[in-house]
Amino acid sequence: MSRALPKHNKRRVAVIGGAAALALTGAVVVTSALAGETPKNSGTNAQTLASPGTISCPDVASKLPAIPATAKAEVDRNLTLLNTQIAEANKRLVDTVGQGGPNFVNNAILGPLKDKRVATVNRIATAIGRTAAKPQGLDALAPCTLNGGGVNPGGAATQPAGNAGNNGNAGNNGNAGNNGNAGNAGNAGAAGTISCPDVASKLPAIPATAKAEVDRNLTLLNTQIAEANKRLVDTVGQGGPNFVNNAILGPLKDKRVATVNRIATAIGRTAAKPQGLDALAPCALNK
Repeated sequence: MSRALPKHNKRRVAVIGGAAALALTGAVVVTSALAGETPKNSGTNAQTLASPGTISCPDVASKLPAIPATAKAEVDRNLTLLNTQIAEANKRLVDTVGQGGPNFVNNAILGPLKDKRVATVNRIATAIGRTAAKPQGLDALAPCTLNGGGVNPGGAATQPAGNAGNNGNAGNNGNAGNNGNAGNAGNAGAAGTISCPDVASKLPAIPATAKAEVDRNLTLLNTQIAEANKRLVDTVGQGGPNFVNNAILGPLKDKRVATVNRIATAIGRTAAKPQGLDALAPCALNK
């Protein structure tokens, strides 16, 4: 009797052997994956996956004096705004991971955040100052820092925040980017110039008691525009398509809001307070 296997049995052995080989190959792949090996063509960017960290700002509420009853609603509203803004800032930090250069976080998030907080704490101080001693030095609470935790957007290593306070209050870019036809093409090529609505010509008669403060803030508005134009030139080629809006026009608008509010407040102490000056805050990029 022949000991050779029938042809159909040979085919069965071949199929079983092939399946076993595939199973072993799969086991090797799974074992390699569990061991932390990454396929060469995975295309994973370690910087993109790293945590961008979180933004930390000094607490404002704990630094305020007794708040008059007449100012409480306005103060509470602005404290709530600070809390809302830090959530927005942290969301933007996550949403922009990998964008911009090494200074992206400072230019597009922390810088605008500081300007926004200056305007907000000034409104708080003004509200209290209407019926009590106006608190001084709140501007020192405006700067925020990035707590370490991975790689910054743009790939720069994060810096520890130190004793930056808690996350209770923060500002954010907010309206950055809503500057009409303010140059969405980014900051490539010719820098162009920034133009802003004239404030002085829109003011009512200025009381003598307010003239010095108004003049000082009108001069500051001109200084802010000059600084923005210098920054426009210094940063040619940096950032993405929204760099100018996010890092220059947005912060400039926030600074102008705070400045024109100080002008309105100074006039309003001894005359009718001018309304609607905030509409003069946004500026545009002229190519």
